[in-house]
Amino acid sequence: MTESAQRRLARRIAGEVVLSDDAGATLRKWRTDFDVSQTLLAEEVDVSSSVVSDYESGRRENPGIAVVRRFVEALLAIDAGRGGAHIRQYARVVSAGFESDIVLDLREYSRAVPLERFYDAAGATEMAAGDADHVNGHTVIDSIEAITRLSSEEFYRLYGESTDRALVFTEVTRGESPLVALRVLTPTPNAVVLHGIEPRSIWEHAPTLARRDGFSLAASTKNLADLLVDLRKLP
Repeated sequence: MTESAQRRLARRIAGEVVLSDDAGATLRKWRTDFDVSQTLLAEEVDVSSSVVSDYESGRRENPGIAVVRRFVEALLAIDAGRGGAHIRQYARVVSAGFESDIVLDLREYSRAVPLERFYDAAGATEMAAGDADHVNGHTVIDSIEAITRLSSEEFYRLYGESTDRALVFTEVTRGESPLVALRVLTPTPNAVVLHGIEPRSIWEHAPTLARRDGFSLAASTKNLADLLVDLRKLP
């Protein structure tokens, strides 16, 4: 990953913290997303862990720009020391031009992953079979934010580097909107997962549309945080 991409990511995180109505909660979100403990972050910033806790809980006033910069640089330094997996993950989202509240995760795999294995990691139940038996990556999307805020061109960029991927739509109630939106995409993804909904509650026409367009359709009620962790373990 280039240095400029990492700096863009740093600015994105810092900007989100500074502009947030609850800077402490936003700091906590990014720290936990990077799998960094308060103790480890405090050591990297050279403060006590109670200082980190006080900022995150709001017991201290909102951190200034200098403090935010130290925290962000510390998160990136810790992750870089671990191999940079989270940096690469978020940099892909930033480079694709998406806000972090629209695209929750975007990954390319080092090799093709059998669809059955992907569904196992996602805790998903297949509702309709597709034409492909593998995926080369995934994108996890907040369906409401994506459908209301993205243009058709931006929607296509959800594919990342490969269309042979799975699109996971969260915040789904029945699945009409994601399935209708996918009708404008050519080619279609290999698989679509509707997250947060039981198979029996899916829009009755969804499996038919999936079969017509040739992609596998599945549903998952797995805890979102656990789903993201397990998908990031795929190669």
